[in-house]
Amino acid sequence: MPMENIWSYAADSGLAAGADLTGCTVVADDGTIGQVDRQAEHFGMRHLVVDTGVWVFGRSVLVPVGLVRGVDAEARTVTLNCTRAQVKAAPRFRTDSETMDRDYLASVGDYYHRLPPRERPAT
Repeated sequence: MPMENIWSYAADSGLAAGADLTGCTVVADDGTIGQVDRQAEHFGMRHLVVDTGVWVFGRSVLVPVGLVRGVDAEARTVTLNCTRAQVKAAPRFRTDSETMDRDYLASVGDYYHRLPPRERPAT
């Protein structure tokens, strides 16, 4: 995935303009990760902050929106194009101020950009 695309939803993601994903269940290729706590965009870097509940010891993770494979508004789910382990291994998200830290966001984008490409399932 080109680096500039890591911060943009794919055209075929199913996201409706102006949709609020807060509260949606977030699912990776191999299971549920948590729920969208909030959506943010700083420095043109759109991302989701996902509350993982007890899955990752109650911490939140930051996921660039380019990882979103699909949005099902009816089911209130957001499906990612990665695994739970890949999300867990991403740069640690500690405080809300990091969502406004250009260097932190760049390190998150770089991490996800370097993941091996994954096939999108046939629809």
